[in-house]
Amino acid sequence: MANKGKPVIDRERCKGCLLCVRSCPTKVLGVDDEPNSWGYYPAKVVDLDKCIACGNCNTVCPDVAITVYKL
Repeated sequence: MANKGKPVIDRERCKGCLLCVRSCPTKVLGVDDEPNSWGYYPAKVVDLDKCIACGNCNTVCPDVAITVYKL
């Protein structure tokens, strides 16, 4: 059985660099349609069921805005 995970993104810490979106091997993340209070378009979870809890998104995030929980 493959690992399952739940990425949680802090919208206010995310500056929208999207390194996490590019590093996700299963395309769990995408870009939010609404800006945060700073005017950035943060990353968001678009397909939670595909998350394998690899932690790539957490590792590459320069703003420490993503936490991945293993389910």
